[in-house]
Amino acid sequence: MIDPKALASARLAEAQAAYAELGDEFLEAVAIAAQWAEKTLRAGGGVFLLGNGGSAADAQHWAAELVGRYIEDRQPLNVLALTTNTSTLTALINDYPAEEIFERQVRAHVGEGDLLVAISTGGESENVLKAVVAAKEQGARTFGVTGNGGGRLASTCDAAFISPSSDTPRIQETHLFFGHCWCELVERAFSS
Repeated sequence: MIDPKALASARLAEAQAAYAELGDEFLEAVAIAAQWAEKTLRAGGGVFLLGNGGSAADAQHWAAELVGRYIEDRQPLNVLALTTNTSTLTALINDYPAEEIFERQVRAHVGEGDLLVAISTGGESENVLKAVVAAKEQGARTFGVTGNGGGRLASTCDAAFISPSSDTPRIQETHLFFGHCWCELVERAFSS
């Protein structure tokens, strides 16, 4: 039988170790992502987020914080998760290969001067990679949020935050911290 306290203690130690590894690279990455989002939004562009599974949940979460509010009341920001329209997603998966579900949406919605934030725990999700390539072809800037050494996503994007972990739960936990920091920085740029 598993000792719940021992398991939770081990996971807490792992999480603390992952957070302890966040240093200057993390600070630089979150600052760049926030600056790019601010510049995009001030110029009238949009910020688009995407990912699969838990990363889709992060995309939706962060978009919600910036359209609504994270901490402070302010004007809503033009931020959209490409993971939320179930009619579009199910139509695309029915009619096209799974690798194209985000690429087609990017080609429809993302343009020059926009920002695409692509989230992938391992950095190897083909549909995320294809969306990044499409966004770059359309003149958008791309920022990756990944882990496990970055995978192909980190090198495909213009810049990236790479979680210092190779363990999926720890990667996702540091991604959430990144997202909260990013949302707060973007929000503060638009708060009075």
